Parts: sequence; C-alpha cells; structure tokens
Amino acid sequence: QVQLVESGGGLVQAGGSLRLSCAASGRTFSIYAMGWFRQAPGKEREFVARIIKSGGRTNYADSVKGRFTISRDNAENTVYLQMNSLKPEDTAVYYCAAGLSSNWPYVYDYWGQGTQVTVSS
Repeated sequence: QVQLVESGGGLVQAGGSLRLSCAASGRTFSIYAMGWFRQAPGKEREFVARIIKSGGRTNYADSVKGRFTISRDNAENTVYLQMNSLKPEDTAVYYCAAGLSSNWPYVYDYWGQGTQVTVSS
C-alpha cells in the first residue's frame, strides 16, 4: 500500500504562484510514476503533469506547459507541483496519484485526498 497526502493549496490572485506538495509513505519503493490531476466543478478529472520516479522524465498537459513544473525529491518521497502565472481556469481540486507499472497507458493505483486551489480574477 502507498499513502499520499497533498498540501499547499489555497486562494491566490490571477498571476500568482502556489506550490503543491505530495508526500508518499508506505511501499514507496514500488512507485514507478507520480502524477498530478485536477477536477474543476462540473468537469471531469484531467491530467496535469507526470514525473517518472527514476530518471525524472516529465510530461505536462498543454494547458499548463510553461507555467507549471513537476519535480520530485526521492529521498523525501515527495513530489511537488510549482504553479506560476495562475489563471482562474486553474481553479480545481488537485489530486496526487502514484502508479506502479511502466506499461502504457499509465494506470494510477493510489490517490491522495485532494487539495483545493482557487484562483481569483
């Protein structure tokens, strides 16, 4: 089992920045990739960013490229999402997820409880 706990959400004005953290515990050695997803009210959950635990390769949704950066600290079993130039449309509950398999398409086996990000205009 892997447990994920997100933190760092909050209220910020448009153009501002926030950094989300996701602390993993449990069988963290089994994690292959970690990702961030978000879900806005009335919308489906969508992919934001992903990082491969070994090697650090990253992928981003087009909507956040150039504004968001995902990174990891393997020693601390923590993944971060640095969000800059925030827009009102970034408002959502942000979820951290962990996947155990390298097979494509990636499947995320564990999810955090989510943290709210609200961007005011």
